[in-house]
Amino acid sequence: TRIEVVTEGVLTRRIQSDPGIEGAAMVIFDEFHERSIHADLALALCLDIRKALREDLKILVMSATLDPGPIAVLLGGAPVITTAGRAFPVEERYFEDRVRPLPARISSAVRTALRETNGDVLVFLPGAGEIRACAKELRESLNIKDDRLSLHPLYGDLPFEEQEAAILPSKERRKIVLATNIAETSLTIEGVHVVIDSGLTRMLRYDASSGMNRLVTGTVSRASADQRKGRAGRLGPGMCYRLYGSHDLRDMLPFTPPEILGADLSNLCLELAVWGVKDPSQLSWIDVPPAGAWDSARSLLHDLGAIDLSGSVTQSGRFMVRFPLHPRLSRLMLKAQELGCVRLGADLAALITERDLFRRSPGER
Repeated sequence: TRIEVVTEGVLTRRIQSDPGIEGAAMVIFDEFHERSIHADLALALCLDIRKALREDLKILVMSATLDPGPIAVLLGGAPVITTAGRAFPVEERYFEDRVRPLPARISSAVRTALRETNGDVLVFLPGAGEIRACAKELRESLNIKDDRLSLHPLYGDLPFEEQEAAILPSKERRKIVLATNIAETSLTIEGVHVVIDSGLTRMLRYDASSGMNRLVTGTVSRASADQRKGRAGRLGPGMCYRLYGSHDLRDMLPFTPPEILGADLSNLCLELAVWGVKDPSQLSWIDVPPAGAWDSARSLLHDLGAIDLSGSVTQSGRFMVRFPLHPRLSRLMLKAQELGCVRLGADLAALITERDLFRRSPGER
């Protein structure tokens, strides 16, 4: 048996090029509670494939925090298998401080944790920028050169060696790991007995000023907060320091809102047009794409020449969907090819898509 591990975006590309997903007996959706647009789309396409082409296709949805009821109904009354796993008790403490900047609050909590507890410390932060700022603050306030302490950032863009250094256990030093929610469910960091939760995360939201999605900082859901806390109780009794009040925890949304309800739907609309679907109600969804966002996406795709007035995909649209880019930037790339300046087009698309390429980590030119 061969198991292929891919992102939801790659899965969508494979489905579009091979609608029968030949050779695959089962598709497993792991960490489904993250509810990315690509995950919702890929599941909808898989359900459509099972309905029309592959009655034998098995679908398994897994999550540590998601309410399984709606998913089971969507899958046609699928059985729900639940396991509690092994978890040790985790004590909670609240540090409600809305005045000082985040790096100062994190530094104070880390110093308290080092003084009051044992074991490695895992700090949850919303993004790489906050991780760098908090790391700078901690280097200044703690003696990180001390043989007893080591400081490790952990986020997706880091080189593999640095990610490995953050994940693997250290017998000589007490580790302080500053991580995004990549450490919430996707990774297990051995040695962690203490969690410090900023209560913040990055979320994808539609930005009307640019006409594209952007990442915004917001409050985590209660399910995510509980998941973060649980990371301190994997190996033994632990401690969770929350940088917010108990009333804030009660006021959090029960689950993380799905991207499909708040993000730009242009890519989704284009993918469905290529699939031959003009109306999302033709497919099965946990959350149906909002009508207003869908109409805006169709209008944009028509302006870009990706679909015609009826909603059918054009030849340009078939080329555009192959790019791992927003449709605006995919159209930019096609225009660059027409004008004979593909390298310039690629540079412009990269500059618009990525963060500031001229900003580096501390110490780098």
